[in-house]
Amino acid sequence: MSRAVPASAPGGTAKPLKIVARVHAMPPEHNAGAEHMLVSMLRPLVERGHDVQVWLSRYGKAHEVYDYRGIQVVPLESRLDFPLAVKRAHALIAHLETVPSAAAMARGYGAPLVVVCHNTHRATFRDAAAGGTALAVYNSQWMEREAELFFAEYPKSVRPEQSLIVRPPVFAEDYATKPGKAITLVNCNPEKGGKVLKALAERMPDQQFLAVRGAYGEQILPDLPNVEVVEHVDGQNMRERVYGRTKVLLMPSSYESWGRAGAEALASGIPVVAHPTPGLTESLGEAGVFVDREDLDGYEAVLRKLLAPAEYRLASKRAKARSAELNPAAELADWCTAIEGLAR
Repeated sequence: MSRAVPASAPGGTAKPLKIVARVHAMPPEHNAGAEHMLVSMLRPLVERGHDVQVWLSRYGKAHEVYDYRGIQVVPLESRLDFPLAVKRAHALIAHLETVPSAAAMARGYGAPLVVVCHNTHRATFRDAAAGGTALAVYNSQWMEREAELFFAEYPKSVRPEQSLIVRPPVFAEDYATKPGKAITLVNCNPEKGGKVLKALAERMPDQQFLAVRGAYGEQILPDLPNVEVVEHVDGQNMRERVYGRTKVLLMPSSYESWGRAGAEALASGIPVVAHPTPGLTESLGEAGVFVDREDLDGYEAVLRKLLAPAEYRLASKRAKARSAELNPAAELADWCTAIEGLAR
């Protein structure tokens, strides 16, 4: 395991804490950006010596407690006592659909509530502002600005006591590899660009494409000779099964609050061609190649240009430079210190 934040980091606590997270699903069964962001945030807490548990709120395939990268995952099927875990916890973390119920539980047992926000939808901020949130975590500067607009519009909302920006942490050494030859889309639902991938594969029959099945949504998986469908991939295996086979990553998403897959690809110097959502323009920075998702001619022209060796070397250099800029160590240190400061 790569060490994200040293156990002896300044501001750390010598007292091991019991940290409980309530989420709907987790790897290896469910692999989406929100879950892998959470895993990347929990790993440094484990490395600091804290007891970290994730309790699932939906039924899945697992029936017994299992370990995922040092994190203890408790399936709903295990029928263990979640309220008792909250009662004993020093902090309770929730995201997405679990926030309202976790907030009620936190209030009942007096546990500090941490809400990790993954999107800028009004419901996300409304849930975080329901009262009792000790710490809200935003995944970008853009999201923080949107939160401020929400609180300005609804001044009677209860602001979280504290807020922090933690960009979805990507440990470059977990993903860096030698790029492959394919043009790849991760999660082929329509909102992520499944139709764009299909259209480009039809336009470029001389080029190999990878269509990686996503964790959610209808999947558009073209039945074409130059498209290989890659089944749902555990985040631990993305380097070998996806990025080691990818030359260019597509992200023609209609919405991305950040875009973790793009940051993962940058670690290998893989150029990312993306729709200019506010999140993607912030995450990819100058390394991103931005084309409107409706402009198929533009996507094809950019891809053919990137396949030229000289252009690819320049784009790859920019990608690696941006990956270095996104080193998560400092933000994760701040995150750990904030969690330790909440301890009851």
